[in-house]
Amino acid sequence: MAVTTVEPAEVREVERRVLTTTVEKMVAWARSGSIWPAQFGLACCAIEMMASAGARFDIARFGSELFRASPRQADLLIVSGRVSQKMAPVLRHIYDQMLEPKWVIAMGDCASCGGVFNNYALVQGVDKIVPVDVYVAGCPPRPEALLYGVLKLREKIAAGGGRR
Repeated sequence: MAVTTVEPAEVREVERRVLTTTVEKMVAWARSGSIWPAQFGLACCAIEMMASAGARFDIARFGSELFRASPRQADLLIVSGRVSQKMAPVLRHIYDQMLEPKWVIAMGDCASCGGVFNNYALVQGVDKIVPVDVYVAGCPPRPEALLYGVLKLREKIAAGGGRR
């Protein structure tokens, strides 16, 4: 039986050309690059959210090509604006219709914590209804802030922390 020796230069060449990873990391990487958002615009923050999809800010650069009209075709729910008590069951219903894995961004102060509207008619933060992954502060937040939130969510998904 002949014994072959491997030269260190050959080992370095193989390490340079071959990528090793796990299936979970590969899936997380792929998911982070193709997030399909569903819009749940309720107030003035929705105008800024729609602007993020326009040519100037171009949310498509980050794999979020267009806003889906059906929750069954989306894996990201962007809740922008204040949520009334009557709208809370609708929000939960839409969230439940989304397929796994799914993520939520609370866009704006009203969606995050109720904002300046501290009364009985409004939910004081959508995290009381659905689990929130990223909070985007502002009243209303600019499209750049939403894009920053999307980037933070991508990092979270790529790290494998996007599952509940």
